[in-house]
This record gives sequence, C-alpha cells and structure tokens, in this order.
Amino acid sequence: MQESRRERKKRETRQRIVMTAVRLFEEQGYEQTTMAQIAAAADVDPKTFSNYFRSKDEVLWVGTERDFDVLFRAIAERRPEESPGEVLVRMVQEYAAHRRPKVPPKEPEELSATARLVLTTPALQAKGLYLLLDLQQRIAGELQKAFPDQLDPITAAAMTGSLLGAIQQASLASVQLGRTQEELWEASRRGVEVAMHGLLSVRQPTESS
Repeated sequence: MQESRRERKKRETRQRIVMTAVRLFEEQGYEQTTMAQIAAAADVDPKTFSNYFRSKDEVLWVGTERDFDVLFRAIAERRPEESPGEVLVRMVQEYAAHRRPKVPPKEPEELSATARLVLTTPALQAKGLYLLLDLQQRIAGELQKAFPDQLDPITAAAMTGSLLGAIQQASLASVQLGRTQEELWEASRRGVEVAMHGLLSVRQPTESS
C-alpha cells in the first residue's frame, strides 16, 4: 500500500525525534537529557513528543514492542508439517519482512552510537535486558502452547533463548565492527543459521590440498 501524506509526515517526525534524541544523549549524556530538550531540539511541541513516546528511553526502541504481535501470530499460525524449530525460524523471517521496511536507513555511525548508549547507560541496559527476557519468556510460552505434546517448558525456553541470543549477539558484533545496516541484517540471518543448525555445525575450515 502506498504511504499517505499524513503517514509520511508522522514517520518523518518520529524519525527526526529519534535522531535528535540520540544526538543529545551522545552530546550531553542520557541522564542529563530531558524530554523537553529533545522536543525543543527536534522542533516539535512537548505534547507531540508525548504522542509518539511515553518516555525518553522509548525513543531507542521505537515501534519494536508494537510489532511483537507479529511474532506471536506467526507461532499461533503454525503449519501442520512444521517442527518447533521451523516455526521459530519462520517467525523471525515474518518479523523481519514486517519490521525492516519501517526502519529508516541509518549510517554505521548512528548504529554504533545507539549501541554505545545502550551498553554504557545503566538505565538503558536494564530496559534492554527487561525487553529481551520478557520477549523470550512470552515466545517460549506461545511455542509450548503451539506444541503441547512435544515441548516442555525447559526445552521451549532453551530453543527460544538459543535463537534470540544468537541474533542479538551476531547483530551487536556487526554494529561494534562498524558494519552497514545491510550487513547488520545479514549478521542477524547468520545468527539464525547458527542457532538453527546447532553449535556443532560451526567447524574449523579444512586445509585445501
């Protein structure tokens, strides 16, 4: 569907607020930056800021929580021939197809700046950890619900943690290496591949004769 003028303006305003917030967090520190300062620097009314974000930490996870329903719907719509692992992989693929078109292009420097903020700011570390753990538990619960005769809570949790952990760490490594946004997405695909095939699938390269 073609984006309407109103939708485009809302997306551009949201993107401007996010970019402004990241810049201010970098320049003067996360704790020292207020929502009012972000709104002023982004040239929007404080009420407009509040319409997009409930708090300043939400700026760094813009839209992610709203899109989590895509993950749960993918599990609920499991196909008869799918295994639990195949459902998880399809879940990630459907989420990527839904989410990535909505993510504005970012330069490696901007990706690195956001990662630095999350890794070095205690409040953001706590928020990121909470989001990840909560998401893992919710996905594991939905997965067990979809496969009640095959999965126990421990196995469902282990499968979910293996997949999301692999994606998170592969993506983080890409950002810390200063890779592009496309390379970041490729890193996440590599994380899925490793998680899907298991730890023993990664072997030493054989010497060519």
